[in-house]
Amino acid sequence: MRYIRFLVLLLLSVIQAAKSHLDPAWAQESIKNRSSRDVSCKEGLEYEHDNICCLYCPAGTYVKKACVTPSERGVCEPCEFDKYTEHDHGLRKCFLCTKCRIDQETIEKCTSTQNTRCKCKQGSFCLPDQACEVCKKCSRCKEDEETVKSCTDISNTVCRKRSSLGNSNSVTFIIVVSLIAMVAFVVGIVYWTKAKPSKRAVTSRSPREIVQICMGASEEVQEERQNTHNSKMDESSQLQPFLEQNYAESESIRRLVPLNGEESLKKTFDFFEEMDVQYHNRFFRFIGLSDNSIKTAESLFPEDRVYELLKIWMEKEGLKADFNSLIEALIYLDQRLSAENIIAKAISNGCFKYEDE
Repeated sequence: MRYIRFLVLLLLSVIQAAKSHLDPAWAQESIKNRSSRDVSCKEGLEYEHDNICCLYCPAGTYVKKACVTPSERGVCEPCEFDKYTEHDHGLRKCFLCTKCRIDQETIEKCTSTQNTRCKCKQGSFCLPDQACEVCKKCSRCKEDEETVKSCTDISNTVCRKRSSLGNSNSVTFIIVVSLIAMVAFVVGIVYWTKAKPSKRAVTSRSPREIVQICMGASEEVQEERQNTHNSKMDESSQLQPFLEQNYAESESIRRLVPLNGEESLKKTFDFFEEMDVQYHNRFFRFIGLSDNSIKTAESLFPEDRVYELLKIWMEKEGLKADFNSLIEALIYLDQRLSAENIIAKAISNGCFKYEDE
C-alpha cells in the first residue's frame, strides 16, 4: 500500500513537470498568481496593478494609464464635463453627474470634485434616512391641531392636538364678551329712555313756552350743524397732508410699458415667485380673484400656484390686465422689496421698460 502511494505521487510530479515544459504560458500564469497574492498595497493611498502598487490619482481625475514602477503615480487625466470623482482613487473612469428631478431644485451645481446637490422644492420633503425617489407633499395641521414644527425639505410638518384648556379659555372669552355686549345694550336703552322728553311734560307748558322751546331747539340744531361743519373742515385740513403724502408716493412709482404686448405680461408671471408665500392669498384677493379660484390652486406647488392664478387674473381682466396693477398691489401690501426685484427682472429680461424712457 505504501509503495502504491509513492508511485501515484511520483506520477503526478512527472505530469506537472511535463505540462510546465510543454506550456510555458501556463507556468508563467501560475507564478503570476502566486506573486499577486504576495502584493500588499497601502490602504487609502495605493491600488494594485500588474503585481505592483501605484499611487492613487487625486479627486477630479481618473487613471488613464497605470504606473510601471512601484509606489509611483501613473497618468491621471481630468474628468470630462458633467463628470466627477470626489476622493483619491484608482478608477479608470469618472462618475456621471446627477441631474435634479422636476420636483427638486439645485443647491450646488456639479463640479469635477463634487456631485450635484439637490433638495425638494418648497412645500415638499424627503426623509434623509430613506431613498428619495419622489418628494412628498408637506402635511397640513387639522383645525383641532396646532403646528409644533414647520415642514422643511428633509422633514414633514409636526402637529399636535390643541389642549382642552385652550378651548375652554376660548369659550370663556366668548361668553364674557357676549355678556359685556348685552349689558352695554341694556344700559344704552335705559339711558335713551330717560333722556327722551315725555309728551306730558311738553303739553303741560303754555303755547308761548312751547314756541320758545321750539325756536330754541332750532337754534341749537343750527348751532350743532355749524359745529359739525367746522369739525369736518378741521378734519379735512388735518387729512390734507396725509393725502398729499400718499399722492407724492404714488407719483414716485414710475409706470412701465410692455415691449411685446400681452406676451411680455405672461413672461413676468414666473418672476412673482419672489413674493412671500404668506401674502399669496391676500395678494390674489386684492387683485380681484375669488376665494373659490384661490382654493382650486391650493394643491399646486407655490410657484405653480402663483403662475396659474395670475393666468386666471389675466383672463378675467382681459385688455385691462396691467403689470403696473400687480406692482401697486405688492406695494400696498408692504412688499416693496419684492416689487422692486420683480421690476428689475422684467426690465433685464426685455419684457418691460419705463414709460418715461
